[in-house]
Amino acid sequence: MEVILLEEVDGLGRRGDKVSVAQGYARNYLLPRKLALAATSGGARIFMESERVRRMQSDRTRALAEKTAAKLNKLSVTVFMQAGEDDRLFGSVTAADISEKIAAEGYEIDKRQVQLEEPLKALGAYNVKLKLYQEVEAKVRGWVKKEGTGST
Repeated sequence: MEVILLEEVDGLGRRGDKVSVAQGYARNYLLPRKLALAATSGGARIFMESERVRRMQSDRTRALAEKTAAKLNKLSVTVFMQAGEDDRLFGSVTAADISEKIAAEGYEIDKRQVQLEEPLKALGAYNVKLKLYQEVEAKVRGWVKKEGTGST
């Protein structure tokens, strides 16, 4: 039986591929889990329409992410932390701390979108990369300052 895959299936193919599988595998696994459509003319039309809608939504989301990235590139956030005499932090600044400060500025950024190679453990200025969409990134200027040295 030939089917059109709606999602990537390990060992079988990627979304949009037309593959030949055993009839029982298609009927009992792929079709009920909505991983594939029968490769009939009606199934092909349904797939093409869903692909068109998905592409439109993706384009809309990408445009919104690019607009947000342009605004975030101008943003600067400051995190105040307790530090010792040698300017080493007692804790560290994590992605969650940075996303919280960005949220306070009015942007919804999940901590998983903050791309830190490792938590920040020293005072100073950092460029923090945010992954907003597949290939859309923004850089926010982040300052880590000693608690009690300024106000925000």
